[in-house]
Amino acid sequence: MSLLSGTLAPTEGEVYFKGQPINAIPAYKRARLGIGRTFQIMRPFPGLSVLDNVAVGALFGRGGGEKKLRVAREKARECLDFVGLGRHIEQRAEELGGPDRKRLELAKALAMQPQVLLCDEVMAGLNLTEIDEVIEVIRKVRSQGISVLVIEHVIKAIKTLSDRIMVLHHGEKIADGAPAEVLANQTVVEAYLGKKRA
Repeated sequence: MSLLSGTLAPTEGEVYFKGQPINAIPAYKRARLGIGRTFQIMRPFPGLSVLDNVAVGALFGRGGGEKKLRVAREKARECLDFVGLGRHIEQRAEELGGPDRKRLELAKALAMQPQVLLCDEVMAGLNLTEIDEVIEVIRKVRSQGISVLVIEHVIKAIKTLSDRIMVLHHGEKIADGAPAEVLANQTVVEAYLGKKRA
């Protein structure tokens, strides 16, 4: 995620977006190109309302973002309704609990109007009901034509959402392909579930 979004520079190789190399492009300009992301460690802007946290995303998103704060706040309100946080718009963002902070991360990224949404463990720490709710939000995102790349350890989410799965183990790719094929791969099973004892 960090290599794609520009928060970490590669030590070798090239990162491409829509056929163009983007290694030399800083993170904020990648956002303007249409790359949005969530962060596993959630850090809302302290002192700002939930609404204004998301408005920041709208102000700095694809194509340079919204130019007027009023318009950015309207976009933020739409995104908050979309992820199920509409009732919290006036609350200070740092007062949200963990599950709602995950939704806030999604809303901030969506307000940037991405063409590609990078989701970094947006379901970690959620209960089964909350996982189902986030899965539904990501399905709605996909239905809008936004490509979604998910790093996730929640197998239910991976099975439900994925068209293609790539599995890394200690930084090495051990499988890549259709969900059913990858999830049945013995190397994957042993890496994540352990070897069967005789």
